[in-house]
Amino acid sequence: MEEKEYRIELEHISKSFPGVKALDDVSFRVRPGTVHVLVGENGAGKSTLMKIINGLYKADSGKIKFDGKEVEISDPVSARKLGISMIFQELNFIPHLTVEDNMFLGREPRNSFQMLDKKTIHRKAEEFIRNEGLSYDPRTKMKDLSVSDMQMIEILKAVSSDASLIIMDEPTSAITQKEVEVLFRKIEELKHRNISIIYISHRMEEIFKIADDITVLRDGTVVHSAPASEFHTDTLISYMVGRKLENTYPQKTNVPGEAVLEICGFSGKGFSEIHMMVRRGEIVGLSGLMGAGRTEVARAVFGLDPHEKGSLLLNGQEIRIEHPWDAVKQGIVMVSEDRREYGIITRRAVQENIAISSLKKRMRGCFLQKREESRAANEMIDLFKIKVPSRYTAIENLSGGNQQKVVLSKWLLTEPEVLIVDEPTRGIDIGAKFEIYSHLIQLASQGMAILMISSELPELLGISDRIYVMSMGKITGEIGKEEMSQETIMRLATGG
Repeated sequence: MEEKEYRIELEHISKSFPGVKALDDVSFRVRPGTVHVLVGENGAGKSTLMKIINGLYKADSGKIKFDGKEVEISDPVSARKLGISMIFQELNFIPHLTVEDNMFLGREPRNSFQMLDKKTIHRKAEEFIRNEGLSYDPRTKMKDLSVSDMQMIEILKAVSSDASLIIMDEPTSAITQKEVEVLFRKIEELKHRNISIIYISHRMEEIFKIADDITVLRDGTVVHSAPASEFHTDTLISYMVGRKLENTYPQKTNVPGEAVLEICGFSGKGFSEIHMMVRRGEIVGLSGLMGAGRTEVARAVFGLDPHEKGSLLLNGQEIRIEHPWDAVKQGIVMVSEDRREYGIITRRAVQENIAISSLKKRMRGCFLQKREESRAANEMIDLFKIKVPSRYTAIENLSGGNQQKVVLSKWLLTEPEVLIVDEPTRGIDIGAKFEIYSHLIQLASQGMAILMISSELPELLGISDRIYVMSMGKITGEIGKEEMSQETIMRLATGG
């Protein structure tokens, strides 16, 4: 059979939404058996372009060719029939179904009576998981897995679908280093089978490790597309943001003061005997490998999960937190690593998402003062430079970075003393990361106590005043500014 020059070709694609032009005359093509990395700041149009390929959106103009033939991709079913599979950054699964049921959803094997063949589903899922060197139980319900495990199952689901084009949107944003290595080996195997990969990532080391070609989107247009060998980190960042970033991390202006939050002997599911302290005006990093217990500690402090023993002190006084609203009333708030599940209400407007946690401040008797709500929303949109056509736009239409700014805005309106941020820049581009760092440093300089959980070591080293490291549910070390290094953190994170 004649080999086609391109697996997929998008020609002069444009797409508009109310108040914004998401894509403007975009042409994009991918060669068979290659990894084509698509980069750009949040809001550049990457997800919109991928959703057009996957049939979730229909382009206003332009055409698509697949294996040399012009095609109409009207919905995800027609995309799948062509051989297109997509791994979404925002996880796409049914929580109350099992791992194996999610893996084969929509393509379930059936017996001669056209009934679901549960034995075959289980056998195939078990074989596939085992062949990838992983140890998931296929009969576990998705809701009982960690975010890392859920992400890995979504990856397995896509690569097991016999697709000839797989779109991967930030696939490594929530998985362990071991699982990243499994994924990269799988990508190499897929390339040898002549399968094409469109790979979206903000991680520079990943991009240059696996890319054959790179296309840069900015403000809905293609600004450069070329073989990966023609780029290096500085030029790629310059194309993405339209300017040269002199510094990855802002200059720090905060000066730590007295203790605000003290965690004393905390023990619970996944952690034990945790002792930590965060001072006023201080950014404290919390590091460790996936599964070390970092998020579990934060969730217990915020009242999302119970703890078995230990106490919390706020400004020297013992406090009791059994529910997140207890924490909010005491002045402790948390930005979760899973913003879609715990941070936003997807179908509601940006204004409503910003205002929801501080509604009592805008109530007069039983009535909400809408003018005050609008004023507060506009103030936060301006402060965080949230890119949105209108404060009435549904938050699900915003990029990941802008959604994260909305979540921060929501909690800042409660005027907290303590801010816990769990993976605050996961899935966010380098320009938006700089903005988030700037806001965190500014908040610390105003006296807020900040506890930041992050899997990105440069990020921890770049903005933390001190770092605690966890391994297997315990604190294995506390590192001051002078002793901070990636080697020290990794030694403590691995139990050294």
